Amino acid sequence: MASRAKRSAASESGSPATAEPQADPAKELLWARPGFLVRRLHQIHVAMFFEECKSPNVTPVQYAILTVLSVLPGLDQTSLGQEVGLDRTTTMDVVRRLEERGLVERRENPADRRTRHVHLTREGKSVVTSLRADMARAQERMLAPLKPAQREVFMELLATLVEANNQYSRTVLRSM
Repeated sequence: MASRAKRSAASESGSPATAEPQADPAKELLWARPGFLVRRLHQIHVAMFFEECKSPNVTPVQYAILTVLSVLPGLDQTSLGQEVGLDRTTTMDVVRRLEERGLVERRENPADRRTRHVHLTREGKSVVTSLRADMARAQERMLAPLKPAQREVFMELLATLVEANNQYSRTVLRSM
């Protein structure tokens, strides 16, 4: 942003901006859009996740589901999807894949046979535990350029934006 201001000042004064690289109008346009930056940061985080969490070949979405089940065992699939912000179809697909790998099991609800409760298996608990430090490293790497006070503000601002705009998502995340 500061370099954009410098380039603008140099061009207004009539002096050539030889020390500065040429302005990239497409980049400037995109970098002024929060949605673009959020999507790009997500791509970067996914790459960092896969670099750090190599062992059991778990995706970030799968890890989110496993993490939720580690603290809220036995959630039904709809509630599980609401916890991580996934629609029912996607949640069922991810849970099915985790079940095929032996990381979760679905159990019928005796009170309502249409509902299935999802539980971590012993192997699923082991994966959550083994990836916890790896995930923390991925988070740390992503936030490393920020000072501790900036991290706190950044996280507060992200949470504010998610809460304020939650209703516009295809899948409403359960409120905090």
